[in-house]
Amino acid sequence: MHYMVTLKPGSSPEELEKAKEAAKSAGGKITHESTLIKSFNVDVPDDKVSTLQTNEHVTVEADSEVHTQ
Repeated sequence: MHYMVTLKPGSSPEELEKAKEAAKSAGGKITHESTLIKSFNVDVPDDKVSTLQTNEHVTVEADSEVHTQ
């Protein structure tokens, strides 16, 4: 499944790099990176997403399309 991982306010950029490495180690593939909001999108197996969610410096949420009217 596709997830968006965002660095929490007050956390160092190194923490985002650690989260990227954890995602890759869990079998994930980073598909997009954003420096503006300090985040990345990753395809990672659902049974491995908990690995990312244990990092207290990032927020992990399922990525989905946004529709406007």
